[in-house]
Amino acid sequence: MSGHRHTPQAGIFALGTASHAYLEFALRPGGDPAGLLRRLADLREPRTTIGGVNLVAGLRPELWRDRLGEAAPADLQGFDAPVIGPDGFTMPATQFDALLWLAGSAYDVVFDEARAAIAALEPVAAVVHEASSWSYRHDRDLTGFIDGTENPSLAIAPDVALVPPGAPGAGGSVLLLQRWAHDAPAWEGLSTDAQERAMGRTKAHSVELSDRPEDSHVARTDQEEFGDIFRRNMPYGTVTEHGTMFVGFAASQAPLARMLDSMVGLGGPRDALTRYTTPVSGAYYFVPSVEALRAFASDPDDP
Repeated sequence: MSGHRHTPQAGIFALGTASHAYLEFALRPGGDPAGLLRRLADLREPRTTIGGVNLVAGLRPELWRDRLGEAAPADLQGFDAPVIGPDGFTMPATQFDALLWLAGSAYDVVFDEARAAIAALEPVAAVVHEASSWSYRHDRDLTGFIDGTENPSLAIAPDVALVPPGAPGAGGSVLLLQRWAHDAPAWEGLSTDAQERAMGRTKAHSVELSDRPEDSHVARTDQEEFGDIFRRNMPYGTVTEHGTMFVGFAASQAPLARMLDSMVGLGGPRDALTRYTTPVSGAYYFVPSVEALRAFASDPDDP
């Protein structure tokens, strides 16, 4: 294994997958973090492309950096306290120890690989939350708007999403995972004009409004102000309970944290979209490079 290569986990940038599963794990009492990492590393490598399923493995920052002594951004920390706005609007903290995100072309292969992954990790870690996602009308979320309009192209996404060479944790990424439950009746009860003003974009073609309100979602999450991120959001849930799984990658925690502060109304008005969708989970994970993760594998020199 070359100490100079920092290959990102390929699933971060594997666009076009229609079916997803997000599995969050907690170490069992007395569980060994190194044992968890070994099982994750053993799981990931041979299964990365089986059945067209991509796997992305992430760890609670303190577990990866502080308990295992591995390289990661020094100021990165878990989502251990809620983010609370001036009016009491709250983004809850639901930090766990590890995340496994599986994505594929069809849910049957994702389902089978997810069951195999849970079985492989079961001796050291238990699933504490899972969610399933699917694509909706090609590139729209369940509000009916196109999602990810401001996402960088794949040509420059690595510059946005990955810790740069020479920095601690190079080739890794900071992941913010949040589940947002939609109040569909309230949102669908709005006129298209009211929806567009809450979002800050047109619904049909995702053109930014020239007179976007200050509290619009686009204004409160403006990447030119808070910093660039790479989003892989997906709809999640069932017919009766559903919403958006926010999956945001960045080279550092700062732009993600600034965005959340802005959305709850710290330093400005509260994001209008938060009146129709409620965050029900929140966690940060460090997604190490392939080489950093492979170092924990049973046979780290196996290509």
